[in-house]
Amino acid sequence: MPTARRVTRPRTLITEELKRSDAFSTAQTIFTNLSKRGKRVGIATVYRNLQSMAEHHEVDTVQDHGETFYRLCKDRHHHHHLVCRQCGRAVELEIPGLESWIQTRAESLGFSEVSHSLEIFGICARCSRSHESTHHQLSD
Repeated sequence: MPTARRVTRPRTLITEELKRSDAFSTAQTIFTNLSKRGKRVGIATVYRNLQSMAEHHEVDTVQDHGETFYRLCKDRHHHHHLVCRQCGRAVELEIPGLESWIQTRAESLGFSEVSHSLEIFGICARCSRSHESTHHQLSD
C-alpha cells in the first residue's frame, strides 16, 4: 500500500495554478504565473514538486523540443493528448483499438512489459484564427 504524501503549501499552490488552465505549461510558466499572483515559491521548488507529481501520476507530461510540459487531467486512466503548439491547450483523446493494437503488435515482435507515449501536436482553431486575422491585417 503506497504511503500518503504530505500536502505542502507549494504543491497546493502548483495544483491550484494547474487547475486554472486546460493547457500544458512549463515549470517556468507556472512559476511566473504564481509570482504574478503574489505567491512566493522558488523555481527549484516548482520543478521538484512537478517532477514528484509526475512520478506519482498526479499530472500528465508531454515533451516538446526537450522541454517538459505539465497538466492536470480530468481523466485518470491512460489516454493521449492533442496539444496546440502555440498556446499549449490540450484535448484528451481516446483512440479506440490503439492499446490492443500496440499490445498485440509488441507481443508478435517478442516484446513484453510494453508502455508507450503518444503526443500529437498541432495548431488549435483559436490560434489558427488569430494567426489568419493577424496575417490579413498585415497584408491589407
